[in-house]
Amino acid sequence: MVNDMKKVDLFLMLVLVLFNSWIVSEAQELSGNKIHVQLGVSQINITPEIPILMSGYEARKTPFTGIHDSLFASALFFKGGNTSLLLITADVIGFNRSFVDDTRNLISSRIGIPSENIMITAVHNHGGPVTKAYEQDVPEAVENYIMELQKKIVIIAVRASEKTVPFRMGIGKGMCDLNINRRAEFADGSIWLGRAPGKPCDHELDVVKFEDTEGNAMAVLINWPCHGTTSGQENYLITGDWPGAAARYIKKQFNKEIIVAVTAGASGDINPIYGPGENFNEIEAVGYHVGKAAWKTFLEISALPVTSLNSENSSLTHPGKARGEDRFPPKTYEAAPDVEINFTAFKIGPLVLAGISGEVMNEIGMKIKKHSPCSETVVVTHCNGSSGYICTDKAFSEGGYEVMVTRLMPGAEKPLTNKLLEIINTL
Repeated sequence: MVNDMKKVDLFLMLVLVLFNSWIVSEAQELSGNKIHVQLGVSQINITPEIPILMSGYEARKTPFTGIHDSLFASALFFKGGNTSLLLITADVIGFNRSFVDDTRNLISSRIGIPSENIMITAVHNHGGPVTKAYEQDVPEAVENYIMELQKKIVIIAVRASEKTVPFRMGIGKGMCDLNINRRAEFADGSIWLGRAPGKPCDHELDVVKFEDTEGNAMAVLINWPCHGTTSGQENYLITGDWPGAAARYIKKQFNKEIIVAVTAGASGDINPIYGPGENFNEIEAVGYHVGKAAWKTFLEISALPVTSLNSENSSLTHPGKARGEDRFPPKTYEAAPDVEINFTAFKIGPLVLAGISGEVMNEIGMKIKKHSPCSETVVVTHCNGSSGYICTDKAFSEGGYEVMVTRLMPGAEKPLTNKLLEIINTL
């Protein structure tokens, strides 16, 4: 009996110690030893109101003829302690550095966030309007659209910053094999855009869940390495391509409005298995499978509060190359102006968003994820500028479209990879 009483006393003492530890821990968090990050989200329709030129294919010379589905831009604003981060995603092909710098400065002046803590990304959709990511001289109607697009991005940045709430976040990894390496070897030894099932292709699908403290979903972030090219040059209808279809699939699973933000992984040499063309059944099919895989992953994710925010920016300058003449391995390279590659990295709790301003081949992306010290690293391309194709060293010995049009001389793979991993290590 005495021994039993002693056991009870020990048990009660243990419970008391654990309870006191919990109280101290909570008090420390409330006193500021741990920040409690808040999240604000917003989304806006960015579909052009009048027909303008479409981007993604040089063969399209006239404005779009209709709208199949709308385009959107999303804002996710994180605030904790003295740090704020802003992620902008958009259903367009890309943004040039001038647009990015001007927009970041406008947002900074409106909400006080440092411009370097803003990540403006495009999903590289080939079914949307010209944004001067690749073009210089454009009609007045395009210039007007770009100004309107900038205004809308600023609007959602402000809206997201004004309605932040405590939240929880969870990260999951799924798979979707509706993408394929596109560097197909033809009989004459040249490399063309096609389907190369035997070559490397990253099928990993990253899904990030954001919910309020009561478990209500606020936003979903999806990252998948694949060009937005199910829609081809024959299509003259505005569409969000597979990213738009995937977002619609996710939204249908909820009984309320929710933000679905899509970013492009390292996919400079990766296309959907369908297209490019004007068959919207194929566009919807790719988006359906991406959305279905993302939803399955979403349901398996557990979310926790976020208690840390950090960011880092850097760049490197690489010797420039003029456009080549064909798709065979180049024998010589004509020099062109140097090209700046920009890096923006966010660390949101355990999540790392590693942004690169170009079309990075998928083997480079896989290498970055493999060697990152953070297991939850997501490579985001077409981020804060447009540096063009960033090819592997091996690709230059093979030739192909990407090698022909890249603005970079061979040798960018290693310094780019090292620089981004160096940045991630500082977060």
